[in-house]
Amino acid sequence: MDLALFGGQPVRQKPFSPWPTYGSEEENSLLEVLHSRSWGGYSEKVKEFESAFAGLQGVQHAISCANGTVALEAALSAVGIQCGDEVIVPPITFISTATAVLSRHGVPVFADIDPSTLNLSPLAVEQAVSPRTRAIIPVHFGGHPADVDALGAIAQQHGLAMIEDAAHAHGAAWRGIPVGNFGVAATFSFQAFKLMTAGEGGVVLTNSSVIAEKVWSYCNLGRRKGAGWFEHFTLGTNHRLTGFQAAVLGAQLKRLPEQNRVRGENVRYFRERMRTLRGLTFAEDDPRVSNHPHYIMTLRYDPAAFAGMERDLFLRALNAEGIPATPTYPYPLYRNPLFQSLPPCGCGKWSTPQDYKSLSLPESERICKDGLWLDHYLFLGTRQDVDDVIAAFEKIHQRAGSLLQLQESSPGSRP
Repeated sequence: MDLALFGGQPVRQKPFSPWPTYGSEEENSLLEVLHSRSWGGYSEKVKEFESAFAGLQGVQHAISCANGTVALEAALSAVGIQCGDEVIVPPITFISTATAVLSRHGVPVFADIDPSTLNLSPLAVEQAVSPRTRAIIPVHFGGHPADVDALGAIAQQHGLAMIEDAAHAHGAAWRGIPVGNFGVAATFSFQAFKLMTAGEGGVVLTNSSVIAEKVWSYCNLGRRKGAGWFEHFTLGTNHRLTGFQAAVLGAQLKRLPEQNRVRGENVRYFRERMRTLRGLTFAEDDPRVSNHPHYIMTLRYDPAAFAGMERDLFLRALNAEGIPATPTYPYPLYRNPLFQSLPPCGCGKWSTPQDYKSLSLPESERICKDGLWLDHYLFLGTRQDVDDVIAAFEKIHQRAGSLLQLQESSPGSRP
């Protein structure tokens, strides 16, 4: 069978499971809010959702907000990050992990990743700690919990606040304990592609009543619970989640455990079948990860096993076969134009120990060159869906040599 890039029949000719998923639960819950005429951030649906999500992750407090970026900013504000304070972050993550630090006039210090999990390397974090370090933000990348044992020990040893960025990790657990219980706070996102979504939305989780009060005040214009509507005690802003968003999220939350179970089974099947295919590798199971929701499936690509075909051409062929796959980030965060031209902070306390323009962290650089991603919804369907993904990989592997003519004729091809 010819490759689809050459006019052959694609392996996959129908769409995968639609995302987001919704049904009568979301519709009925939205109507409840509509008919209540209480549509804003003080809707009962907001309280209901916060309580339910805190219960899922096993924490005492959940404070909802407008999005995951705001959640990070609120958590950093609550732990007291100020101008010039250094916060260690990974360079392989969405930009909000670092810009939330900048929004507090803190200094993002990038530490390299573990090449297998793409999470912060504890060794790299230890080497990045300085007298000005105040916090660490490990990202549970792709849903795989970071090594919170080692990172938590570093935070405790140096007196640092650890804030878990769990935007990918709804329902994830480490050693049987849900993520969100290992730092002073944790943040989640409900953006459109996340494992549960209301289009946008976020939440801060914490077991500290002090942190919870500060986060709530930050997202509610500096108010205090129980005080007057026009009494404002600290500098805050309006970052509240609406009743309509909470209505959708409450229904989405009920779907999450079963969706995580289905994804887990399909990913295990995919990994087992893919072990015999040379040139594509993935992280091995970590027995400390007791629940992995598989937001992103990351594969490392070796062109030598595909007749020297470059990764991006491989991805073109895969997409032509009906399998949506994407390259990883084009470069680590510190290579973004933002970090190449950061203006100095007016307070005079801001300085970075890293030259972002020349910074090069080897594992972070490498994943941007040889990594590719499969999104979570590909594993939300049937075993046949997974078989189609595997068949497309195998088809391209068998016919890799025929694709070299495209590589050689493209303007950016190697000599």
